Amino acid sequence: MALDHEVAREHDRAGDQVSTATVIAYTVAAVVLFGWFLYGWLVLRQGFINSVGEAAGTGFALLLIISVVGTVRRSRR
Repeated sequence: MALDHEVAREHDRAGDQVSTATVIAYTVAAVVLFGWFLYGWLVLRQGFINSVGEAAGTGFALLLIISVVGTVRRSRR
């Protein structure tokens, strides 16, 4: 019985690791969102609050897409 718990704990730890590609993708997304904010604020001159709102909305939409894709991929396993 104790062996099953040890195997289960090791299995849970292995699932918590994040791949390097995922970290790079999130970093690129954050840089692009920051660039989108700067573009709206400095180039389009749409105002600071509007630029923050637009970048935040885009970020939340991106997180929603990532969540849906992750759920679909996990359900196929």
